Amino acid sequence: MIDSDYRLRLPGPTAVPERVRQAIARPVLSHRGPEFRAIFARAEELIRPILGTVNPVLFFASSGTGMMEASLVNILASGERVLISTHGMFGERFVAIARALGACVDTLDVAWGRAPDPADIERRVAAQDYRAVVIVHNESSTGVVADLSAIGAVLRERPTLLLVDSVSGLGGIEMRQDEWGIDIVASSSQKALMCPPGLGLVSLSAKAREVVNRDDRLPRYYWDFRKALSSLEESGTPFTTAVSMMAGLTEALEMIHEEGLPRVLDRHRRLAAALRSGCEALGLRSFPQSETVSSTVICLHVPEGLKGGDIVRGMYERHRTVIAGSRNKLEGKVIRIGAMGHIDAGDIFTDLLHLEETLRALGWKAAPGAGVAAAAKEILDAR
Repeated sequence: MIDSDYRLRLPGPTAVPERVRQAIARPVLSHRGPEFRAIFARAEELIRPILGTVNPVLFFASSGTGMMEASLVNILASGERVLISTHGMFGERFVAIARALGACVDTLDVAWGRAPDPADIERRVAAQDYRAVVIVHNESSTGVVADLSAIGAVLRERPTLLLVDSVSGLGGIEMRQDEWGIDIVASSSQKALMCPPGLGLVSLSAKAREVVNRDDRLPRYYWDFRKALSSLEESGTPFTTAVSMMAGLTEALEMIHEEGLPRVLDRHRRLAAALRSGCEALGLRSFPQSETVSSTVICLHVPEGLKGGDIVRGMYERHRTVIAGSRNKLEGKVIRIGAMGHIDAGDIFTDLLHLEETLRALGWKAAPGAGVAAAAKEILDAR
């Protein structure tokens, strides 16, 4: 049993609203029946404005990593070349996946904490033909957001596809797939879309579909987007659908549209800025050195003399608040807190109270109430 004071404040998965949990708990439906087809069609209708697309949206029982692999499998032929920006852990994961699939991989090496420069991408694609440029939209390991509009403009008139991972961005950070010229957006359910893990989604431009439909791509069966596109015509999937998760996602999307997408995105911006300001008032500097910082993940330097793991452990043991450290080359150097999904100002203030008390217990001197005061000022000034 999970205690009632357990607080999930990770950069994903995130806490799931009661409405969504109730939707998931409804009786399981036939994945080929009319009741489920109606839910499926509604989910696709509601997700398109959040993606900023009129293109088809495919759903899979999958994690976000599965959708990263599926996207590459469907556009690559053996030995084709891709350019992948490695400005964080998930860019490096894309590199590992592409190499495992036999692709020729070039990397755009960007200092962690900074965003990829569209001018660097333009120089690279002018010098070399690539099947795709791969970008992580919101790099949750560093809290940095890529300028997809500018990158899309570089590639729009080229045969090179733009493949974007927006697992931790979609629903909390603006996405305009069609306007920005993004060919593939891969995402999943467990972050700003307010659902449990287990449901992946991908949206394909017409340019991407032309490549996907070729018979000379890598071997594919479960991940075959051609099968999924065909099944989409009947509001279904080629294999057994995660029916309960689709019901939950549809409810979460209804909640987003009831609040209004512009308000949802603005709420994420305001709360992320408030949490960042509050943490800085406690002596935890923001990690990103980029102007484009995340509205869903707060990544913070660990103060000199402290260890990230001790802060994470202290937050859980003292307050049952679950935040994240880092599982890569930033291990021990940063902590990360989610600011996505079904949250409000009260969540931010509670985070800061728990963080202040934990830091004090570890010997860090922070002015009493400084974090909450700074966050409150940020929220008031934003009105």
